Amino acid sequence: MRKFLIGLVVVLALIATGLAVWEPLTAEAPAAPAFKPADVRIARDRFGVPHIFGRTDADVAYGVAYAHAEDDFATLQEVLAMTRGRAGAMLGEDGAKIDYAEALLGVRATTKRDWPRLPDDVKRLFTAYAAGLNHYADKHPDEVRLSALFPVTGEDVVAGFVLRSPFFFGLDSVLGSLVEDKAPAREGGPALDAAGKLVPRELTPVGTDPADNGSNAMAVAPARSTDGATRLVSNSHQPWTGGVAWYELIVHSGEGWDFAGANFPGSPYPFLGHNKYLGWTNTVNRPDLIDVYKLTLDDRGKNYRFDGEWRPLEEQRIWLKVKVGPFVLPVPRTVYRSVHGPVVKNANGAFAIRYAGIDQANMVTQYYRLNKARNFAEWRAAMAGQGVPATNFVYADAKGNIGLFYNAMFPDRPAGFNWRGVLPGDTSADLWTKTLPFDRVPALVNPRSGYIMNANNTPWIAAGPGDELDAAAFSPLLGIEDDMTNRAARLIELFEASGQIDEARLKAIKYDTAYAKTGYAKAWMNRLLALDTKGDPALARAQKLLREWDWNLDGRGKGDALALMVLRPANGSHYQRRAEPDPRTVLKETVAHLQEHFDGLDPRLGTVLRLRHGEGSNRVDLPLDGGNDTVRASTLWDAEPDGRLKVRHGDSFIMFVTWDKDGRVRSESIQPFGAATTRPDSPHYNDQAPLFVAHKLKPVLFDPAALKASGARFYRP
Repeated sequence: MRKFLIGLVVVLALIATGLAVWEPLTAEAPAAPAFKPADVRIARDRFGVPHIFGRTDADVAYGVAYAHAEDDFATLQEVLAMTRGRAGAMLGEDGAKIDYAEALLGVRATTKRDWPRLPDDVKRLFTAYAAGLNHYADKHPDEVRLSALFPVTGEDVVAGFVLRSPFFFGLDSVLGSLVEDKAPAREGGPALDAAGKLVPRELTPVGTDPADNGSNAMAVAPARSTDGATRLVSNSHQPWTGGVAWYELIVHSGEGWDFAGANFPGSPYPFLGHNKYLGWTNTVNRPDLIDVYKLTLDDRGKNYRFDGEWRPLEEQRIWLKVKVGPFVLPVPRTVYRSVHGPVVKNANGAFAIRYAGIDQANMVTQYYRLNKARNFAEWRAAMAGQGVPATNFVYADAKGNIGLFYNAMFPDRPAGFNWRGVLPGDTSADLWTKTLPFDRVPALVNPRSGYIMNANNTPWIAAGPGDELDAAAFSPLLGIEDDMTNRAARLIELFEASGQIDEARLKAIKYDTAYAKTGYAKAWMNRLLALDTKGDPALARAQKLLREWDWNLDGRGKGDALALMVLRPANGSHYQRRAEPDPRTVLKETVAHLQEHFDGLDPRLGTVLRLRHGEGSNRVDLPLDGGNDTVRASTLWDAEPDGRLKVRHGDSFIMFVTWDKDGRVRSESIQPFGAATTRPDSPHYNDQAPLFVAHKLKPVLFDPAALKASGARFYRP
């Protein structure tokens, strides 16, 4: 895709402005949604977190949109441009890739078909949210980045959900590999051959970049708590800025919607958090929910063979509008579709893609129903609606229930095919059309251990020895992963060693910075220490530091910075199921970096690993701890000109929720920067950063009376 776009952009630029158009002149905005709020108020607590009050749920959604726009209107517009197929006009080549995916997946067609079918209360919610965005745009026209982007509609907002959902379980990797003429990258469990037998692990195709995956989740039942409380820890690992960065909010509606949590830009409700009665959090899971079929085309490439007959390959000409300097250039592209789903043609043939949740928008209803559930039965009924295609849910409630649900819309695949390979596209025998019911989803509820955890590991291990799920009870056709992460291994170790758990102990577990001396980390360290470093004193000194390292990235011991940097490539290869990198190369590059920028091999970890955000007087530059696969996660970073490692992904929105023995709820939370991450002039641009690096939290003023007593600022949008 990259080569294609670059080539066409260059060609079009060379033939000058005859083909260049001012894209805003050709774009058309839809009619504004008909919604006027009855009563909306926004309150900002001392950290700028918005609390939105409304007479109705729709009023609240209107306020959610307006408050979020006050804090991050720039990112909201990028998300909206993606749903309209205009990301290229705003963001250039990278945006055009998203526009191509949006057209290929038929996002607008799906949304247009499903919008009328959505429940009336869901449509009202999304219509109101769109109206709130339009209201902000009307009041701040100087901030609008793309002409005719507004007004937006509720249907536009729903399209954002349809577009982004499949990328959380690896569709971007499959599309990317096919467009680049490579074998499709895959998520999921062990490979199966055509007879349904296991293929050795090393032959399993690679997965996605670890930047796209992360999170820890924990729940503790009353029987395991020192005070009879139920506790839930939400510890998502997401990028710290952009379209999938968390935004904290609290909502209160006269229709009974009360919820504290966080969403992504473009959502009218939180995706995780808690209400008075229950709460949940999510971690990325990695089932194989995508199937690839190779089509047999006729000589003209216009028809494909299916069940002994030729069918026309659906074909649509699209124009990707790509911003290049002051111009927006039209780039022609053709998207194809077969009965299986979207089709990509490359040098190796034509490949159709079918994935969980294909061509449906039911996730928007499911999230709303989860927000308003008042007990475990209602919550499980909302989950059974199966709109969210993937992600683990870890649950807890005021009654003391805890559980892990390995949520996935598993395709109902027939046996007899190699579902981990490329499938024949000329037969209906391997074309699944149904999703398995929710009761087929692996789940562990109220284990004897009294705790639940997940850290992007296999669901078979979730609550310690004796409480494992039986993998043999689930079909290998589900494609469930068997991976373990260091974070999962450490959480099991820590919970098993902890006895009864109080709030302080649970926080210590969450902020753990150690590596278990097992698994890939131990094997990788052994390879580094086994290198022959005779004749290279610097490498020998590095080995000595690693040999004496305490296996803890807390920033207090020797060798932490060195260990941090050499372990990251090992974690990447383990998580992506790729061959390990060369240990000598990794060690040499790390040693060279530390020597060049820090005049030695053992700088303090906090000197190297930094939380950096902003410029000038609004800049923060603070030390961090943790690493790529520690429970306290500093997952991804960029090396800056001064050699420091600027973290951009890892621990993001953190929330601790407690229901005491009488069922009363309270919570605390923290973000890496603040509520207004793209507003440098705001006092809430970076105000949470000092607490974040110090492992501290702020109170969530979920009770409106406590919010009012705190001196919060109330206003109407």
